[in-house]
Amino acid sequence: MNPEERRLLERAVTLSEENNNILRGIRRANRLGFIWKIVYWIVILAVSYGAYVYIQPYVDQVMKVYQGTVNTSQKVSSQFSGLENFFKKFQQ
Repeated sequence: MNPEERRLLERAVTLSEENNNILRGIRRANRLGFIWKIVYWIVILAVSYGAYVYIQPYVDQVMKVYQGTVNTSQKVSSQFSGLENFFKKFQQ
């Protein structure tokens, strides 16, 4: 092997070692990014579920009040329709 070929071979080995180090860094960054993405979504889902559990009793109370209001308005409406029928009988 002449000196020129040896120098080229050493250069190729050096470049391949540098490329290997760069590729390992890229792979490590991809793994860490994937892990952080999983942690990110777990945190978002956990906070959302916690907020749902925390707020659910208040939502239930509001729904009960709303249902009571709807029932009361229906009763009032039926009373008014009963009064209208009562007055229509006297007008005839």
